[in-house]
Amino acid sequence: MKGRRILLDHVDGQEAAALMVDGRLEDLLIDDPATPRPGTIYRGICDRPLKGQGGMMVRVPGGTAWLRGAKGLRPGQAVLCQVTGVAEDGKAVPVTDRILHKSRHAIVTPGAPGHNVSRRIADEEERTRLRAIAEDAMEGDFGLILRSGAEGAPDAEIAEDIAAMLALAEAVAQDAGGTEPETLTEGDGPHTLAWREWRADDVATDAGCFASQGVLDLIADLHDPVVQLDPGTMVVERTRALVAVDVNTGTDTSPAAALKVNLAAARGLPRALRLRGFGGQVVVDFAPMSKAQRSQVEQSLRASFRNDGIETSLVGWTAMGLFELQRKRERAAILPLIGGVR
Repeated sequence: MKGRRILLDHVDGQEAAALMVDGRLEDLLIDDPATPRPGTIYRGICDRPLKGQGGMMVRVPGGTAWLRGAKGLRPGQAVLCQVTGVAEDGKAVPVTDRILHKSRHAIVTPGAPGHNVSRRIADEEERTRLRAIAEDAMEGDFGLILRSGAEGAPDAEIAEDIAAMLALAEAVAQDAGGTEPETLTEGDGPHTLAWREWRADDVATDAGCFASQGVLDLIADLHDPVVQLDPGTMVVERTRALVAVDVNTGTDTSPAAALKVNLAAARGLPRALRLRGFGGQVVVDFAPMSKAQRSQVEQSLRASFRNDGIETSLVGWTAMGLFELQRKRERAAILPLIGGVR
């Protein structure tokens, strides 16, 4: 089926959302009750500083969080913090003290005053319109970012989004004090995230739409580490230390086989990682190619990850000819670790 479709359903009793583009699964979100949702805001209590690592361990409901770059904080002090990603196995939940209240059109930023419009909106007349809406809707010392999704949206809809996020920011700020850890807001689940982050021509919300539209079969396919490319394959596997990717030419023995499969892998890697929820250190063993061809493959990688939406740093080539990336753990992996459960 042509076009962009969002499907909202449940998998194993957990809320889930799928984005289909021209009949292909492009993104997948499945709630994981075992880990706090990114975006969750806590009143945490500072526990102990880790000076060598430049951060603070913070007590939060249900466990411990890791606040990087904490300055001017002392043990026992209350601090507002927000979950930024999924914790590595056996490690504390990553949090930040730079709180963001994010909706479809607007982001309210406590502690970062000023009104800004997404740089993705290039039309100056539209930027002027959005700035005017921001000036009318905002009050107090909070900052505001109007997202790219606000482009072309009705004035009233944008203003309503701003008002909702502003009210939430004020409510959270009023609960900042206290002597015990507390969850102040839960992060958005897959259904809300899909509405907030994805754009589509159609949304299916009927129960069982994953089964009727073949999404459950596509999810089952993700358990196979082998990703078919055109040409060749790549094998994507998650270990405790890193995500390993092995690119193979398959039966193609032509002189251009390595470059063709490596370019195909560079284009397909963001989707393969995104659908599986893989993050952290990623190491890619491309098919053997000349050093002259590396720049072409690297350019393709940069172009592919530019539109991915999950923060990824392309570190570069290692001495052994592998390519290394560092990817934010923004969502829980849907597959267990090799050699051990998650």
